[in-house]
Amino acid sequence: MRIEAIRAHLRTLGARPLHEDRVLRDWVRVMGHDRGRRRPDDFLPKPVREALPQLDAELDALARVISTHPADDGSARLLVGLADGQTVESVLLPRDGVCVSSQVGCAVGCQFCMTGQSGLIRQVTSGEIVAQVVLARRLRPVKKVVFMGMGEPAHNLDNVLEAIELLGVEGNIAHKNLVFSTVGDPRVFERLPQGRVKPALALSLHTTKSDLRARLLPRAPRFAARELVDEGERYARLTGYPIQYQWTLLDGVNDGPDELEALVDLLRGKYAVLNMIPYNTNPGLPFRRPEWDKARAIAAWLFERGILTKLRDSAGQDVDGGCGQLRARATGEQTVTLRRTAAAA
Repeated sequence: MRIEAIRAHLRTLGARPLHEDRVLRDWVRVMGHDRGRRRPDDFLPKPVREALPQLDAELDALARVISTHPADDGSARLLVGLADGQTVESVLLPRDGVCVSSQVGCAVGCQFCMTGQSGLIRQVTSGEIVAQVVLARRLRPVKKVVFMGMGEPAHNLDNVLEAIELLGVEGNIAHKNLVFSTVGDPRVFERLPQGRVKPALALSLHTTKSDLRARLLPRAPRFAARELVDEGERYARLTGYPIQYQWTLLDGVNDGPDELEALVDLLRGKYAVLNMIPYNTNPGLPFRRPEWDKARAIAAWLFERGILTKLRDSAGQDVDGGCGQLRARATGEQTVTLRRTAAAA
């Protein structure tokens, strides 16, 4: 169910735009319809009031928590069931955040990502995306939503942007706290500046080398690293908040001196933050997580050279929670063992 379909249904019942907004606001903020001084009897048209119980039930059915996997860092990974029996993953993050999925599976095929091993199964609708946020808000406060779960948001752009608009307008979430994560796609740089809500942008960089990027992200658009950063810089200056560059640190793959020197040359002086994330181990995939001391030394080296670097630990390490692993275990999918050449620097 798309958000626009919900609005269209409300219009058939006589709702005007302010009525649509009220019903959707109640849903996304997890608030009762009878709050405040004016009850729905005083505000909503009678056919809308009469339809609310059925509509609420349909919205509740969009997503449900199948299992919860809390971690020692304060995060919790959720296996979320959708109405057609498919599953996705959401992550409750420390400091009032939630990471949501935008696709069931993914077509990019990142070689170090469990989600990419299954390919794309289907798109997640805008309603299902928002429903993940609603599930999270029923468990804890949510002030930030990151689109970094299963899927490539750029490949489901209409649904993702529709969800972002509702969350940013009616969901009481600051626009800079809606984080659109992508491997880079020309459509992103065209569409995001046009939106009513302009989210923060996180770009998956992972390497400065075009040949290595083509192996690690085999079906990502063929952006050279500098082209990707140039596009990011333009968006950062437009929105007034920095681009987050994502760098999954793979031991022996993208952590060599040549990569790091090139990274300094690429990002120095840019309106940007580098999020360096040591690889979250996936059994059967030919990559290794670097030792934490090594990762910390790399981050410190970059910081000393003028690159604002944040060393981040992927949420849920202690529950074996790499993105896609909960779904793979639940569905019995087999882990694919990839050719070693994919990991060659």
